[in-house]
This record gives sequence, structure tokens and C-alpha cells, in this order.
Amino acid sequence: MIIATGSKPASLPFINIDKKRVITSTEALNLAEIPKHMIVIGGGVIGVELGSVYARLGAKVSVVEYLDSLVPTMDKTMGKELQKVLKKSGFEYYLNHKVTGVEAKGKNVKVVCENQKGEIVELDGDYCLVSIGRKPYTEGLGLDKVGIETNNKGQIEVDEHLRTKVDNIYAIGDVIKGAMLAHKAEEEGVLVAETMAGQKPHINYLLIPGVVYTWPEVASVGYTEEQLKEHGKPYKTGSFPFKASGRARVSMDTDGLIKVLAHKETDEILGVHMIGPRAADMIAEAVVAMEYRASAEDIARMSHAHPTYTESFKEACLAASDNRALHV
Repeated sequence: MIIATGSKPASLPFINIDKKRVITSTEALNLAEIPKHMIVIGGGVIGVELGSVYARLGAKVSVVEYLDSLVPTMDKTMGKELQKVLKKSGFEYYLNHKVTGVEAKGKNVKVVCENQKGEIVELDGDYCLVSIGRKPYTEGLGLDKVGIETNNKGQIEVDEHLRTKVDNIYAIGDVIKGAMLAHKAEEEGVLVAETMAGQKPHINYLLIPGVVYTWPEVASVGYTEEQLKEHGKPYKTGSFPFKASGRARVSMDTDGLIKVLAHKETDEILGVHMIGPRAADMIAEAVVAMEYRASAEDIARMSHAHPTYTESFKEACLAASDNRALHV
């Protein structure tokens, strides 16, 4: 048996999600009108994705985020760049703000939040999207009846083969630890199937890419610069802006950049972070490179078709190799 029941939107204890004016990502996909002012609680992936959709449709969007950056789980450069881009479409931000109250009356919603100085901010809108993350859907499955316990986050504990405490029961996807990504769950499903068939599969979780489907898109794989600093790994950086890309200039998608982090001594690529057009597709080249432990020099010496967006990855690798980018 494989438990793969996924996840559902998380909330805060004091927020009453009425699914009409105070909504989750589920209801946000079925609104019958374009909000005049959508207040988004949570500046993570889901919040900025859905917020950007409605901003492009004409809604005013205000994002309240507890931490100091959008998409705070990604490299800080990505959050800063995304913030600049979304501001052009009418986003406003309340970073480092804690939500203390949400009240819906009729067609209006009031959100009360507090900044680090203790100052109170009140926001009035017609919809409030609660997007503070998701939680494993493990309640009511009867796990306790077969001897399977969940941790304080509702996740099922598994071993390296994704087997639970019960030998013939496995768990994959959002119900176990790790990023809540469909392609991560897919890899885990394959791993379990191959394990059952007597094979010896492996997943390198560091090399499962993350994508934010805003426009421009954001994509990331490997270590962030903050993680490299925390681990004390010697590294160097190289970046290339899309405004210097011929293809991006022709398509008028010049916002964003590609950032490459490489080992300072060996030149092995340790992380790739990009915000720009088709980043969701381009990150695949970075994943392939890192799976085979390529150096920045390796990618810099490979021919990339012109004009393409992927040339920017080559240029960022050139920049990481003694600042040798050609087209800046």
C-alpha cells in the first residue's frame, strides 16, 4: 500500500475561512469576479502565483508576509527581483508584518497586521487569500489503527526507502517531509515502485527544482547563497541580466536574471537561481548539469543556440568563471 493523499491549505487558528470572502487557493481558482482589492496573507509561492494572476486581470493586490522577503524559501536575490517586477503590476507589500486579525462583513474584509515596531496596519479589501502554506492530508485515514504515527506537522515518518513503520505500507509526496511539489511526489512514486521490484533507486532531493509560476517565472535548484554561507562552503557567483539577452529583448521580457553559484576551488555548480521568461523550462539544463557534477566552465564552453533564453545560463556561468560574460 502507498499512502499518497497529498495536502490541503493551511490556516491560522484565529482565521475563519468562509470560502466566500476569506478564501484559500482552492476557492481562488473559482471566483466569479475579479477582486477590486485582494489581500494576500503569505508571500510564498502560492500567494505570489495567484496574486499575480489577479493583478494581471486588474485587481489591486496587497501581500502581507511575516518574513522579510517574498518566496523566502528561495535565494534572497530571487525574492528581491520578484518584488520589483510584481510592483509594476500593482502589488504592494507589507513585509515583516504579522497578521493579528481577519474579519469579513458582507462584501468587505478587514485584515489587521503589526510590524516589528508594534505599529498596527489595517487593510480593507473585498477578498482575502490565505496562503501560508499547505499541510499533509493525513487526518481521518485511520493510520493509528495500523500502528503508523504522524509528527507534530501531521507528516508520516518514513525511512530512506519511503517505508513507514509497517513493512508493507509506504508514503510519498506531501504527506512526508520535503518540498510539496508534484514532481517530487512523482519521483518518490517511481522510487517506491522500483523498490518493490527489487531495484536500488535513489533520489537526490537537493536537485529537485522548485518553480514559481508568476510571470516572469522563478526557478531554482541546489543550494541558495544563504545556505552556502551557513554551511561555510567556499563559493563564487556569476549572474547575467535578461535585459542583455537578444531573445528577451525581442520578446520584450527583459525583467530578471540568472544567478549561478559555483565552488570557489573546484568550480562545480552548487546552485542555479533564475527569474525570467521560461525559467520553468530552463532550470532543466541546470538540473542535468548538476546531476553530472558539471563545472561552470563546462557549461560556459558548450554551444547554446542564438537567439535563445538559455544563452543567459551560459553567460551566467561565464560570469562565474572570472567574470567572463560576453554580452554585458
